[in-house]
Amino acid sequence: MSPIEPGTIIKGNKQTKAAIVVERGGKLIAQGTASQPIVFTSEQEKGQRKPGDWGGIILCGKAPNNQSKMQIEGGPRTKHGGNVSDDNSGIVSYVRIEFAGYPFEKDKEINGLTFGSVGSGTQIDHVQVSYSNDDSYEWFGGTVNCKYLIAYKGWDDDFDTDDGFSGKVQFGLAVRDPKIADQSQSNGFESDNCADGSPVSPYTSATFSNITFIGPKQDANFLNTTDYINGGNLNPNNGSALGKFQAAMQLRRNSRLNCFNSIACGFPIGLMLDNQKGDTQGAATNGLLKLQNIWFANMNAIGTDANKLYDDILVTSYDLNSQPITDNTKKSFSSTFFLVQAGKKYLDNSSSLLLSDPVNCGYAFMPQSGSPILSAAAFSDNLLKSWFSPVSYIGAFAAGDTWINNWTNFDPKNTTY
Repeated sequence: MSPIEPGTIIKGNKQTKAAIVVERGGKLIAQGTASQPIVFTSEQEKGQRKPGDWGGIILCGKAPNNQSKMQIEGGPRTKHGGNVSDDNSGIVSYVRIEFAGYPFEKDKEINGLTFGSVGSGTQIDHVQVSYSNDDSYEWFGGTVNCKYLIAYKGWDDDFDTDDGFSGKVQFGLAVRDPKIADQSQSNGFESDNCADGSPVSPYTSATFSNITFIGPKQDANFLNTTDYINGGNLNPNNGSALGKFQAAMQLRRNSRLNCFNSIACGFPIGLMLDNQKGDTQGAATNGLLKLQNIWFANMNAIGTDANKLYDDILVTSYDLNSQPITDNTKKSFSSTFFLVQAGKKYLDNSSSLLLSDPVNCGYAFMPQSGSPILSAAAFSDNLLKSWFSPVSYIGAFAAGDTWINNWTNFDPKNTTY
């Protein structure tokens, strides 16, 4: 297809559930600029836009996954997968994707940006997904590398990794709206090796660095109750059910996700290493997943061990109904793992991080001069030796950083297009 010109605005049709699907072997060339981003948004008038107004963007490629040739979630016919690690599905750069995620079936919404076995020959950078009706980003297998990603007020998870995704991601911001959470429990990271937790390769072993998660508790009005999480004027009433917020990082089902040099503030739970299916905790113990130089602040629980379990207690096993059996006298495996691993830190209050709101969006995520996170990074691990840009700070930003300038939009509900 012809390249989409910088500055182009493409509006998704609500009546036809419009979506952009790139089949295996195809390419989407959407290369905007900081001054002229490409915008995929709702056709609805300003003030009327809601999550799920249109489908979203699906990129499918021929890179490996751990389920062979797969059908993409939310794509009735589209397949993805192969053995071409450096497959090229195009360019998505300086792009905004807004109000996507129409639910074609129950629990099968299209995400804001979906990657199906997308290869490392694809260029993904400077992308903002806002008000997605499902996950902001989801990777099903593949090897694609991404830089400068923003997940803004999505319905479900911010960064969801599945089915053997093994790429690299650096510099990401996730911001939650305290009125929007999914019935499946909304997380920052949600990571599975595969749906049943089988020990199949390639494992989900992506490496993330310099991610900033701003959870719902960072909003002064947040209350984690279903009475408050009601969607407000953003509820599309399209069948998407509201639920609760859960963890900044939920790793489960044999995932081997790695994360370095990152911060998370204001979630009910910091880390959840869930062993209901597979042995994610064993992978953590044996160094097969690495969580290093991570700071948490303002959490109700540093860690918990099971989905929908909000208490920091040890899960010892599961009963025949797959319900967790707990030992209330001991802390969770997850919180113990987080606290004993070198380079991790927990703060009761996020104020000492000295974060400010750089764009008047109501959320503080930019470190000010003197913030302790500005000199807390380390890039000595072998997983960070190639592709990653070594920086001195943890989280997505240096003080006064400008990579979000000009091309982003933190109020797309009220923008005139």
